[in-house]
Amino acid sequence: MTLMEPGVCRVDVVRGQLVGATSHYVKTLADLEGLYEDAVAFDALKGAMSDEVVYEVTDYKPSANPGDMIMGVTRVRPGKVGREYFLTRGHIHANANRPEMYYGESGCGLMLLESPEGEIRAVEIGPRTLCYVPPYWIHRSVNTGSAQLVMTFAYPADAGQDYAIIEEAGGMKSRVVDDGKGGWMLVDNAGYRGRSARRVERVYASAL
Repeated sequence: MTLMEPGVCRVDVVRGQLVGATSHYVKTLADLEGLYEDAVAFDALKGAMSDEVVYEVTDYKPSANPGDMIMGVTRVRPGKVGREYFLTRGHIHANANRPEMYYGESGCGLMLLESPEGEIRAVEIGPRTLCYVPPYWIHRSVNTGSAQLVMTFAYPADAGQDYAIIEEAGGMKSRVVDDGKGGWMLVDNAGYRGRSARRVERVYASAL
């Protein structure tokens, strides 16, 4: 049997990147149109920073084989659209019974989670905080601080991502906004439509 060779990467906390990554992608503000509640504020901000990166992901993917794993770094810049904090698109795993781990390297923010049925959880993440995202939970990262949020992550290599589950429901059930007191709070997403029983069943049936 031929074994795979060990791999090593380094977390550059200042740049918010994984040195030695095998893939890298960025999302600009223009890429995130439709995610925020305040369309007027979004359009105004897009005019000023349309091509600027809101978040980026660098990761190391040895293979897509079951039993293997992917590790990487997510960086989310600080900022708001209206009262709503900068966030990532979010996803559920295509093989939804796969978990994920996030470790806070710098900055502060939270992991916003939603069950297929619409239950919400919000887990604060700061330096040296380890967040476990269980199987079957939709999740997205939100930067609630004044500095960039940098997190290391790891998940099974065959997990995959399903981004459409959020868009189909009109977003996630809750939004993370400035509470006016230097912190954050959850508010209802007025455009949230939820998911049909059939869609929920498809999530639970998606596990390989």
